[in-house]
Amino acid sequence: MRTRHREPQILGEGTLDRMARILAARNIDPGAAPAQEPETVSPLEALSAGMPPRYRAALADHPQVLAWVRTVAEAAVAPNQGARRQVTTGPSLLMAGVVGAGKTHQAYGAVRRLVQSGVGVRWRATTAADLYADLRPRPGADSERELATVSRCPLLIIDDLGAAKASEWVEEVTYRLINRRYNYELPTLITTNLAIRDLRAHLGDRVASRLAQMTTRVEFEQVDRRRHRLAA
Repeated sequence: MRTRHREPQILGEGTLDRMARILAARNIDPGAAPAQEPETVSPLEALSAGMPPRYRAALADHPQVLAWVRTVAEAAVAPNQGARRQVTTGPSLLMAGVVGAGKTHQAYGAVRRLVQSGVGVRWRATTAADLYADLRPRPGADSERELATVSRCPLLIIDDLGAAKASEWVEEVTYRLINRRYNYELPTLITTNLAIRDLRAHLGDRVASRLAQMTTRVEFEQVDRRRHRLAA
């Protein structure tokens, strides 16, 4: 049996023109170099990219904060065999102290410690004032959906709780958020400049009661570290 050999076909100018138009329509440059594979980004680099520049190198070194990191990391579970363990549930911290004591620094540092320990975490950070601004009903915004999203975030940092002006609406929204995280046992890092008795007066008994049950209270030294550094 004889095998036929086909001669290579030469494309006509019309075919080449059609191919050129198709490539142009798809924004493909036939003379461009092949796309390079994206560089691998480490989990810590990805975390740092999502942090405010001031806290990208934050280091958690407070003993109670480090103990919290260990507990949350140990409670992390893998969604399936061979997958990276993820933060799902865990205890919460209420860090209280004067302005500049390093509470926010410790909160961001705690998240970095978790990632450094090999644990994956979906997290979100907000100040209390920004949180209320996002949740306040307004045209074109679904505040209930936003509240549900924040409530279910696996790890949440709430900075400066109690700094916003007190009102019935603030008390109600804060209770709904804290109560949902309490019920689902979701780790929450909370910083405040107020004493616990002042939080109770500012946010109400229901919020204070939930915080007392779900958090470990961490007292920071009564020294403004920012002023101390400037004086050194």
